[in-house]
Amino acid sequence: MGLTLSQKIIKNHLVSGEMIPGQEIGIKIDQTLTQDATGTMAYLEFEAMGVPRVKTEKSVAYIDHNTLQSGFENADDHRFIGSVCKKHGIYFSRPGNGICHQVHLERFGVPGKTLIGSDSHTPTGGGIGMLAIGAGGMDVAVAMGGGTYYITCPKIVKVELTGKLQPWVAAKDVILEVLRRLSVKGGVGKIIEYTGEGVKTLSVPERATITNMGAELGATTSIFPSDETTREFLKAQKREQDFAPLEADADAVYDEVVEINLSELVPLAACPHSPDNVKSVAEIGEMKIDQVCIGSCTNSSLLDMLKVAYILKGKTVHPDVSLSIAPGSKQVLNMLAACGALSDMIDAGARILESACGPCIGMGQSPNSGGISLRTFNRNFEGRSGTKDGQIYLVSPELAAASALSGKLTDPRTLGDMPDFELPEFFTINDNMVVPPVDEELMDTVEVLRGPNIKPFPVSEAMSDEINAKCSLKVGDNITTDHIMPAGAKILPLRSNIPKISEYCFAVCDEKFHDRALELGKSIIIGGSNYGQGSSREHAALAPLYLGVKAVIVKSFARIHMANLINAGIIPMTFANEADYDKIDQMDELKMTNLKSVILKDNELTVTNVTKGFDFKVKIDLSERQREMIKAGGLLNYTKETSK
Repeated sequence: MGLTLSQKIIKNHLVSGEMIPGQEIGIKIDQTLTQDATGTMAYLEFEAMGVPRVKTEKSVAYIDHNTLQSGFENADDHRFIGSVCKKHGIYFSRPGNGICHQVHLERFGVPGKTLIGSDSHTPTGGGIGMLAIGAGGMDVAVAMGGGTYYITCPKIVKVELTGKLQPWVAAKDVILEVLRRLSVKGGVGKIIEYTGEGVKTLSVPERATITNMGAELGATTSIFPSDETTREFLKAQKREQDFAPLEADADAVYDEVVEINLSELVPLAACPHSPDNVKSVAEIGEMKIDQVCIGSCTNSSLLDMLKVAYILKGKTVHPDVSLSIAPGSKQVLNMLAACGALSDMIDAGARILESACGPCIGMGQSPNSGGISLRTFNRNFEGRSGTKDGQIYLVSPELAAASALSGKLTDPRTLGDMPDFELPEFFTINDNMVVPPVDEELMDTVEVLRGPNIKPFPVSEAMSDEINAKCSLKVGDNITTDHIMPAGAKILPLRSNIPKISEYCFAVCDEKFHDRALELGKSIIIGGSNYGQGSSREHAALAPLYLGVKAVIVKSFARIHMANLINAGIIPMTFANEADYDKIDQMDELKMTNLKSVILKDNELTVTNVTKGFDFKVKIDLSERQREMIKAGGLLNYTKETSK
């Protein structure tokens, strides 16, 4: 029996465990990436480990999230990250060089290599055949120190692509169709592997759009084969030496198969407030719009931008629409300027933003009250845009540009004939905004620079044998990390200050949560299904840790957030009987005893609802290693204990 592409890469990097779905495996990590919203904490954790120099083949720190410098905090964090990189062997991509996933695809990604990043959209690297996985900052810190990265061995889903996209139908429509079919929970515990004749019709940027938004499926990662299209892309980036042909064996066996005929797809949009709330443009109808934002790590490549410039050329943005465009990297921006496409955008009335994440993470460009905003981004969670009642639709760049001109949701197929958009034979290469580290013998000469906003990593205590605490918060299904720990221009600068950022914890759900949790001292959170979907931000675990949360009991967890809770020493539990969720109210007192023996040996624990006088069962589905981590009080404590 042959192997899938994912299984081949996992097998080549397997350190521990067996490739049996559902079992824990440990894999060697070749590359890591961080971005500044998660990076400061990741490097504080790396320092706490005491490893003098990174042990990966390549680690890169990007500045792309917190680029709005309205106070000293972001600039101080950038300075701190830059000095840590210089000292400890990490490449530093300066502000303005571009969005981490776009730049990494262009300049550093290598087919067949493993990559983990402290950003949930790290699977973008799957567009060139990498096994690229989003993770918490602490997992990235451990990998930089040479440690093994552990995941539950995933099932492999084959998405077989046939046919070819019709004119003005985009790669964004492909992943929106997958989301429509599978939902935001459909990829949990799975790798999405794209195969079939239709793959050959898609460029690397198009493939990267699809793997990027695989994160919205809850998938471990997504991947395309590395083929001649990949070779041509790397050759154009003057990195042909990094190419390796990679594909699944012809007799590979998959756990699930999804078939998509690209020729049958039509322009789609994800409607508020979930990436899987997908409808066709025809179903939505002629809807008046207020704003269009083009960019993000999903759709900011040169290919995307050239299509947008073509649509806008010689025309004017509708007077009722604000159009902003953020090229994904300095390389993209330079090439747009050189070929005149940037001028076409500016002439049409577009507002050109810097090459950064920007509006996608609520860093500016919030829509007007109740405004309808079309965005080429990957998430449209409620409030993520910075406007609480903003109505956010996720669309392709082609649809976004056409709509910006008409002032209403517009099917791009009305634009007429579509020219052939081709990538250049060679991209403009200038890596002067990537700062290499000093040689190892000079590292002691580098001073790590810390600003006053940088506070110590919150202390996690070893697990006690009993938890007797009240339910400080009860929430429903599909709670995202944006609900737990919001982003945005006001909050992101506090990422290196856990005490301060915790003031905003769960503010989207309950503005009184912070004060209530502090007053209780210790507490338990109750939640529904798919708890913690979305961003990889470990602050969604660290802020509750600081506020005294000891356990989270839910119907089901999203993968990365559950791992982050374990890393923080917070016990993740699931209801043995989901009906028990309805019997618990906020402020009920819950009691758990004999925790140590249960955590180390069993999968089921009895919890007593003292307030209402009944018992219910919860499952604690952890690997042996994770049980030891919980016992120690989290990954940092566990790493220190096991490295003695």
